[in-house]
Amino acid sequence: MSTLNYFNNLLANYPNLQNSLLPVYDFNSQSSGFSNNSTSDEGDEFQLSIINERKKRRMISNRESARRSRMRKQKHLDELWSQVVRLRTENHDLLDKLNNVSGDHDRVVQENARLKKEASDLRQMLTELQLASTYSGLRDLEEVPCTTAHLRTGSSNHCVTSSPVCFN
Repeated sequence: MSTLNYFNNLLANYPNLQNSLLPVYDFNSQSSGFSNNSTSDEGDEFQLSIINERKKRRMISNRESARRSRMRKQKHLDELWSQVVRLRTENHDLLDKLNNVSGDHDRVVQENARLKKEASDLRQMLTELQLASTYSGLRDLEEVPCTTAHLRTGSSNHCVTSSPVCFN
């Protein structure tokens, strides 16, 4: 089977291929040149229309793809902006909490210092009271008259000790 017959059978069985094929040439051994089944003007126009149709489809497909890409980018940008707003709000709330806790901390530190000072003052007062009560007990002993009978001398009413305090 010759090449031309093969293509003609192929075209007969698949009519849709006729619109997408280039012109078919006859390569007979008897012929020294090429022979075209259709005129060159018709073939060129047909090829140009096929090429133009493909360009149009590719251009439409590219435009649609670019539109989808822009939509995806816009959606992503919108999501990022909502995340920025949410994070800024969260950051603001955390800063407010930090300021409140910091203020509470400062107040607690001041109260703690005041209580430490008060505890120190109270310890000092307690120490002074204990010392004062010890001294007052000793002063009370100094004022006690010596009346113990076994410490007196025979006819004298004076204490034998040189100090005015008597110890039993």
